[in-house]
Amino acid sequence: MSESLHAFARRLATMRPSTIREILKVTAQPDVISFAGGLPAPELFPVAEVRAAADAVLVKEGSQALQYGPSEGYMPLREWIAAEMGARGIAAQREDVLVTNGSQQVLDLAGKLFLDAGDVVLTENPTYLAAIQAFQTFEAKFVGVPTDEHGLIPEALPELIKQHRPKFLYTIPSFQNPTGITLTAERRRKLAEIAAREGLWVIEDDPYGKLRYRGVDVAPIKHWDTAGRVIYVSTFSKTIAPGFRLGWVVAPAEVFNRMLILKQASDLHTSSFDQRVAFGYLSSGKQPEHLEKIRRAYGERFGILDAALREQLPAGYSWTKPEGGMFLWVTGPADLDALKLLERAIAQKVAFVPGRDFFPGDGGKNHLRLNFSNSTPERLREGVRRLAALCRTF
Repeated sequence: MSESLHAFARRLATMRPSTIREILKVTAQPDVISFAGGLPAPELFPVAEVRAAADAVLVKEGSQALQYGPSEGYMPLREWIAAEMGARGIAAQREDVLVTNGSQQVLDLAGKLFLDAGDVVLTENPTYLAAIQAFQTFEAKFVGVPTDEHGLIPEALPELIKQHRPKFLYTIPSFQNPTGITLTAERRRKLAEIAAREGLWVIEDDPYGKLRYRGVDVAPIKHWDTAGRVIYVSTFSKTIAPGFRLGWVVAPAEVFNRMLILKQASDLHTSSFDQRVAFGYLSSGKQPEHLEKIRRAYGERFGILDAALREQLPAGYSWTKPEGGMFLWVTGPADLDALKLLERAIAQKVAFVPGRDFFPGDGGKNHLRLNFSNSTPERLREGVRRLAALCRTF
């Protein structure tokens, strides 16, 4: 073995590369139709409004915006987020809000805060693959919570908690990535009750909750959190633009204070300039109209993808019917190998993410995740045509 290998931490041996990141190297080619990346539609970014906000920040407070800032975040933005939390059904003060470099940083901070090697994390099954990667960094073990068409099943939690003594449960209750499923209000209430009774920490990741295009909004799990066991995480990546790398966490003081120390050691603070520009845009009053535009576009694109799948996929395939978000989840025949299908698909200039990467353990062989937010109607239809033709050959 090379001497240099001894310099690297053993945790790297347990980590696997992101299939999505590898696929994105292929989908960067303009002739490839991609259902792979979880990318918002770039043509819907509020470019003019953000430019105006950036100009105003540089003119009015340029020197402060380009200076170091507080680790907790820019106070006016924290106040805006606290008010937004109230609109989502969560009682929060600005002191409860920590601004982060995207919601992904919160997962890293949570791993640093809670996990020692061998600790157990409960997740939905399947779950967000970048969360798996984040927690794998700290040599965690994963236990999947039984999940059905309505989301994870809370009644399964007490026995899992007794058996595995997990450090926390990680869940995406609204338009889950990868399935698009939304956890029902009753299950959210029940989950919060179990967390309070069992002393379970819950990390509620809510990047897509504002992207509902049909149905009725459901309050976050944190809304029912009477014991302070739910750590609520969200982001501006899907509602403004991912290039800002702005997210936030709302947490009880014992978690907030420790995450703040960890963040200070990691990056000192999130970009002062980006926070001020985001606040300028948000306080302009233009975001509600922009959100409605996103919802309308994504709803139309889901409808087009759903119709194309119904028309073209062969018998033996089914898929979820999300009411919001950016993904749907396809289940193929039991003998389908989605990795082999992907190899053939790429040769035909169409890409998706195979389901395997969304399962902490084994599973997902006959599943695939399709993203519909980042394609035009024409490319959605053509992509399904190519994909369905390949499915008929298996």
